Amino acid sequence: MEKEKVKAKENTSTGGSERRGGGRRSSSFSRVKPEFDQKILNIRRVTRVVAGGRRFSFSVALVAGDRKGAVGLGLGKAGDTALAINKAVRNAKKNMIRLSLSKDMSIPHELYAKFSSSEIMLMPNKGRGLVAGSVIRDIVKLAGIKDITGKIVSDSKNKLNNAKAVMGALSSIASKYAKPIPESAIIGGKEVVVPEVEEEVKKLK
Repeated sequence: MEKEKVKAKENTSTGGSERRGGGRRSSSFSRVKPEFDQKILNIRRVTRVVAGGRRFSFSVALVAGDRKGAVGLGLGKAGDTALAINKAVRNAKKNMIRLSLSKDMSIPHELYAKFSSSEIMLMPNKGRGLVAGSVIRDIVKLAGIKDITGKIVSDSKNKLNNAKAVMGALSSIASKYAKPIPESAIIGGKEVVVPEVEEEVKKLK
């Protein structure tokens, strides 16, 4: 009887370990790194008054950049925060600009911009690093700019207006982001990236 009990215990212990081991996911699975780093600047809950009452939605301001001179500001609005963030990311990619920076990844000269009640100033400062706060720091870091001093000259606390002022200042030393954002279309039951659409259409003809 004792031998049977010991065998039963061994069977249950091995079965449990097999189940536990089988339930684990393989550690070799790794997530694909996104092309642009993102930072949410502001999330607001906005209200729209309609005949039946009030409708709530979320407005997201987000900045995306590759830390190599490309940066973009995007806005997204939806009933769900995840949808609003996705919209903001797509909008930021559409508004992406490529900055013409110096060899040491700094701005070539002093920049000033005003948007609504926000006024900001960006100044190159060799060897002092990144001296800035608030939204200026977030945008400049994602753009990959180093050795710069940023200052909000006005008393405005509106993050969106301040961010737009920063983007306005940077746009004076920038060009449109040249790399096209791939979009897909279904042709002949197959998903095809937009630049290749014309070739696929010719094949079908």
